[in-house]
Amino acid sequence: MSKTKVQEKTEQPELPPTEETPQAPVCSVDAEAIKSSCLAVEMSPKQVDKLIKVVFPRCLQAGEFLLEEGHQDDTLYVVTEGQLEVVKATGGGEWMTLQSLQPGDMVGVLGFFEGGGHSATIRATADCKLFGLRRKTFERMLKRWPNLDYKITRAIIHNLHEIISRMNMQYVEMTNYINKQHGRY
Repeated sequence: MSKTKVQEKTEQPELPPTEETPQAPVCSVDAEAIKSSCLAVEMSPKQVDKLIKVVFPRCLQAGEFLLEEGHQDDTLYVVTEGQLEVVKATGGGEWMTLQSLQPGDMVGVLGFFEGGGHSATIRATADCKLFGLRRKTFERMLKRWPNLDYKITRAIIHNLHEIISRMNMQYVEMTNYINKQHGRY
């Protein structure tokens, strides 16, 4: 596969950029990153090419929010570069980190399937590149390429299984810690 890049479509000003009107940087995700992602692991090369055509890139700088708690978004994101954290506001401007996300992790799975408000906020801890797939696009693909949607759904379920396994392990570790401390923190 060639070094194709998926580029974010940004509106260009009618006039050439000047010092007063800087041109926004173009965000792109390398096609190889999509091909090697958890979403494409079971796909044939032709199916990966179809996936590349329907996803879009999203780039974040450290400190930027991808998703905010309570907001609705029907997009599934896959991290290809950088790190993010799942955080909850604890009051007084403080944040509690619930989970760290790295390349290969999916973000926004429940919003993608259910469309409800997000249960936590996702913030970049380093510059990040992700690619996204919108639910409406996924639903249109179901009619044209049902086998492709099936493989995407399997990848999402596999990713959720990994998350649940990690959470179970963290629960066991936390329980062991509390038991060894006789309930004292």
